Amino acid sequence: MTANPLLPALTARAEAAAHSRTSACPCGATVTLADRPDATVVRHADTVAKAHAPDSTPADLTPRLTAAAHLPGLLLPPLTPTPVDLHGRLVTCWPYGAPVDPADPDSAPWEAAAGLLARLHRTPAPAPLPPMRGPVKAALAVSRLRTATAAAAPGTALTAEATAVLRAWDTLPAWARAEAPQPDTSTLCHGDLHLGQLVRHPAPDGPWLLIDVDDLGVGVPTWDLGRPAAWYAVGLLPPDEWDRFLTAYRDAGGPAVPHDADPWPALDVPARALTVQTAARAITKALAEGRLLDEVEQCLVDACDRMTSVPLELTQGYAK
Repeated sequence: MTANPLLPALTARAEAAAHSRTSACPCGATVTLADRPDATVVRHADTVAKAHAPDSTPADLTPRLTAAAHLPGLLLPPLTPTPVDLHGRLVTCWPYGAPVDPADPDSAPWEAAAGLLARLHRTPAPAPLPPMRGPVKAALAVSRLRTATAAAAPGTALTAEATAVLRAWDTLPAWARAEAPQPDTSTLCHGDLHLGQLVRHPAPDGPWLLIDVDDLGVGVPTWDLGRPAAWYAVGLLPPDEWDRFLTAYRDAGGPAVPHDADPWPALDVPARALTVQTAARAITKALAEGRLLDEVEQCLVDACDRMTSVPLELTQGYAK
């Protein structure tokens, strides 16, 4: 088997970018931060190089990089204003930022995340941008689930679970399934907000900034609140942490939900869509690994099953 040349070439790119930034680079080992089909990320000293998804195009990625460069107080600005091709993948370079510590959930920066989102949603797009890609990513997860279940042998475990997730998907409006334009075509959105998308820059204790512009675009801002809303609705995010996040977003003037009224009519569709997306990914992964779902994954599937019996915009949770 021929080794994939991307990782060593990306490592060399990160090293070269780091050395170009300073003549006193502390040349330790280059670390691989992620190596997935949709993204490979390596770090050398204070520089990060990222190979974007194989289907990324300059026409989609370049305006997103331009937006990040023009919003340095919100988004980590890239070191490279345009992507370069490396073994058929678009590559960008970034300054290193210190991520959220997954081993310390009590330090989760919910208020910082909410404040950044509120500011982002109030900021006009600095350049013409494509639509926010959240619904497209959800649709891709569902498509991969359909492919995985179609390829599974008859009687394979998880068939009922996949059916429940697909049934919940079919109840969503067309825009949330990427089958129609989003009803908002002007609000600047991140598109894939979770705590892994925040870093402190400069590391280790600079201000929090948003990273990962691959899904940045204009669209429905409640999508950016959808993942924490989904976790809360399913019972995976404690109510006090959800309240911290929602209160901070409202206090910062976030426009996605009303300040004093029930937020759930606005949040319900994105929360359902992201629950389905996460459950679809879980089942697809479990099928590939030949295993059953773990407790958290089963919780997401069970929530999808309950969704089909609860009308849209009438629930604040699927945990019961």
